[in-house]
Amino acid sequence: MGNKARAVLSKIDNMKAFLGFLLPCVASALIVGLGSAQNPPASATRTAVFAGGCFWCIQPAFDKAPGVIKTIVGYCGGTEPNPTYASVSSEKTGYRESIEITYNPGKISYDQLLDIYWKQINPTQSDGQFTDIGPSYRAAIFYAGDNEKKIAEASKEKLSHSGKFDKPIVTEILPAMRFYPAEASHQKYYQQNPEHFEAFEKGSGRVSFQKKKWGKSP
Repeated sequence: MGNKARAVLSKIDNMKAFLGFLLPCVASALIVGLGSAQNPPASATRTAVFAGGCFWCIQPAFDKAPGVIKTIVGYCGGTEPNPTYASVSSEKTGYRESIEITYNPGKISYDQLLDIYWKQINPTQSDGQFTDIGPSYRAAIFYAGDNEKKIAEASKEKLSHSGKFDKPIVTEILPAMRFYPAEASHQKYYQQNPEHFEAFEKGSGRVSFQKKKWGKSP
C-alpha cells in the first residue's frame, strides 16, 4: 500500500474516532434538553395561592389547566404554626381553606390563573362560599409582590365591569402569608372520594351557580 493510501486511511480512521466521540455527546445533549423542556427547573416555576371556600372544590379546575405543574390544598391567612383541619374549622385561627398552585409562567400566566379562579367561586359572597359559612371559607387572593397585586386588582376590576354579577365583587386581595399543606386525606379529594365529592359539590350550590353565571360547570 502506498504512502498516500495509508494517509487517506489514517484520516478516515481519525474521522470515525471523532464521530464516535461526538455523536453520543450530541444525543446526550438532546435528551437533557428535552427533559428540561418537559420538567422546567424550579427557578422557572412560580406559585399562586387562592382561597375559595371548600378547597376540595377548587382543586380540579386548576389540575386540568395546561401549564399548571401541581396543586396542593391547605391553609393560609393565619399565624398559628402547623394548623390542622380541626383547628381551622374551629374558626378561631384566621386561616382560610386555600390552594397553592405551582405553574410554568411560560405556559400559563398569573392573570389566566385568576380567570380560572373567578369561575370557581361566588365573588359577591363575603361570609364564606355557598353553603360553607365562616371565616375559614371566605374567598381571597394572596398576592406575592406588587406585580401580582396589580394583576389581581386589575382582574377584579375587569370582573366587576363584566356584567356577570349584579352585586359588588367583595373577594379580598391580601398579602401572602405562609401556606401550610392540609392533611393527605384532603389532597385530590375529588379523586380519592369521587362519589362523595360530586354529591357535596352539587349539594353546596356551587355547580348550579357556575352553570348560571358561566353557562357550564367550569
